[in-house]
Amino acid sequence: MPSFVAIDFETANYGRDSACAIGLVKVERGRIVATEYRLIDPQDCFEPRFVGIHGIGPDDVADAPGFDVVWRELLPLLHGATFLAAHNSSFDESVLMACCSAYGIRPPRQPFLCTMRLAREKWRLYPTNLPAVCSALGIELDHHNAMSDALACAQIVLLAR
Repeated sequence: MPSFVAIDFETANYGRDSACAIGLVKVERGRIVATEYRLIDPQDCFEPRFVGIHGIGPDDVADAPGFDVVWRELLPLLHGATFLAAHNSSFDESVLMACCSAYGIRPPRQPFLCTMRLAREKWRLYPTNLPAVCSALGIELDHHNAMSDALACAQIVLLAR
């Protein structure tokens, strides 16, 4: 099995460049070998609706670094990964691209694999939101916690292989 990294972002508002949390899970040879969770100062306003979804607010990120610092620290986890996995990957990919663009950072070159599409194709699961897929596959989930969501994505890929 190729090495990959599962990734999940939480955002402060509707702006794709407002990442306030990231979870990464690195998988090598079919095993989880590293996990990282970081809060990010989005340097932007928090929408109350988003705080209600993930529970992260301005006080939580007051001492957190910006995306540029966090990404520089996490980038080594992508070394050797052949793809990035995310549930509804278009969202997480767009957040990553927008944050990289906002900070003048070259985005990673690995393609994204969508675990939502994977669940539809492999197990014909519907609905395919992350809680429904995790429930069907017996995966523990604390939804909208970036670390838990990334771990769930990694497990979905591992179960599908």
